[in-house]
Amino acid sequence: MADVQTQEPRGPFAVALKSFRRDRVGLASCGVVLLFVVLAVAAPLVARLYGRNPTEHYGQNEPGLLSAEGLPVLPNGGISGDFWFGLEPGLGRDVFTQLLYGVRTSLLVAVASIALIAVLGVVLGVTVGYLSGLADRVFTFVCNVLLAFPTLLLLLALSPVVQTRFVGPGENEPAWMQFTVLVLVFAAFGWVPLAMMLRTTVRSLREREFIDAARAVGASRRHIVLRELLPNVWAPVLVHITIALPGIVTAEAALSFLGVGISEPIPDWGRMIARGAEVFYDDPTYMFFPGVTILVFVVAFNLLGDSVRDALDPRTRR
Repeated sequence: MADVQTQEPRGPFAVALKSFRRDRVGLASCGVVLLFVVLAVAAPLVARLYGRNPTEHYGQNEPGLLSAEGLPVLPNGGISGDFWFGLEPGLGRDVFTQLLYGVRTSLLVAVASIALIAVLGVVLGVTVGYLSGLADRVFTFVCNVLLAFPTLLLLLALSPVVQTRFVGPGENEPAWMQFTVLVLVFAAFGWVPLAMMLRTTVRSLREREFIDAARAVGASRRHIVLRELLPNVWAPVLVHITIALPGIVTAEAALSFLGVGISEPIPDWGRMIARGAEVFYDDPTYMFFPGVTILVFVVAFNLLGDSVRDALDPRTRR
């Protein structure tokens, strides 16, 4: 019998996956991203095993942890066997669990925003790219208007409006409302680059032979868009998602740093960095941990996005 030879992967996804597996940087960054995701999902379990929570004021409730000025008594921000990353100056909360739950906050906002961005961008970009004509002109005008808006400044202006219109005097803005406003604004402006990219891609695909063949057999526009065009744009959508997500994480952290993002008592990286800037000269350790955490997260996601793009681009495969 003839030797059975191992067949090479033929599908585009299999070829891209094989190319990605050869990228050591991509695999390492994927491992870091997965670690952050696991920590975010398992944060309550990890905190329970650790024996601390992100909201209790340990430094104020337990004597000898904070000085009269509210700074950790032990060196390096109060790092010890009981508090692995030290204590927050002033309130005395545990830094490790604050970071742990901060991952959940950032990923929840970013993933929800990216999901809406992907849906809006794909539906509008593919549809307008195929229809062209008047729809294309209206689409271009709307995109240009939205691109002219500075997202961060809009959120800075929108936060007090939401507070005064939907929250009673003396009441705190509900957590669900804070998340909803951030997600809706990020999605309202974030779909534009993806939709414009897909519009250009679809305009080139609609002249291909397989689209002409679908028209020739009487396929409807809906069938062509859903069955012929959509399966051919998943690669740029995946690349856009992996590159755009860390940008939303840093934008959310910047808003919290400025005081208009996620507010107390929900743990948030941006607010931790803002507090660290206030006490930097007295306790530089407190800023170190959230700063390094968000740096590692963003760099890992950017490297993963680059690796995914290279794996899906036939011109860069080796």
